[in-house]
Amino acid sequence: MKTVHEFLLCETPDAWVKEALKHPEMLLIDHANCEKKAAGTALNLMYRYVDNFNLLNKMSRLAREELRHFEQVIAIMEKRGIAYQQITPARYAAELRKPIRTHEPARLVDTLIVGAIIEARSCERFEKLAPHLDEELQKFYLSLLKSESRHYRDYLTLAKHAAEGKDISARVDLFLLRDKELIETGDCEFRFHSGVVEAS
Repeated sequence: MKTVHEFLLCETPDAWVKEALKHPEMLLIDHANCEKKAAGTALNLMYRYVDNFNLLNKMSRLAREELRHFEQVIAIMEKRGIAYQQITPARYAAELRKPIRTHEPARLVDTLIVGAIIEARSCERFEKLAPHLDEELQKFYLSLLKSESRHYRDYLTLAKHAAEGKDISARVDLFLLRDKELIETGDCEFRFHSGVVEAS
């Protein structure tokens, strides 16, 4: 299977990294939200597809890991005196999910492909940010690369199984192009998965 860098169609722009460094508190708050949402997505799949034992096992493990990451992020936030608060979500995930088909098994295939892309993008961003962060955060973000990369592979493998032998490459390409557009176009506010914030 392709590495994260081979899989994604673009790198995170340097301008986004510069913006992230201007918003260290928001970076951690939204990172915590992303970990919590990732766990929720895995649990939702477990409730919806109860007859798929491979999916149940993979998503159970993934949910536990994402919740552990959530605990690690909020521990760092607490240590740094950063309040955990409700914030508006990035447009990224909602926009990425818009082409998901509504009939099965196509719905499951597309949902899993989107999961793979979100995990791959998260992994790429952790790696891109790490060299610019303080020692504690750098070590933490680099420690996430292995699990996030595995999550991307697990989601893609599950998508291939769910397709029941049909080629999913066209669907993967469709969602990857959407990811590229969302990452490279302007956004109105900084978030972990935002595009480059446009100057007001």
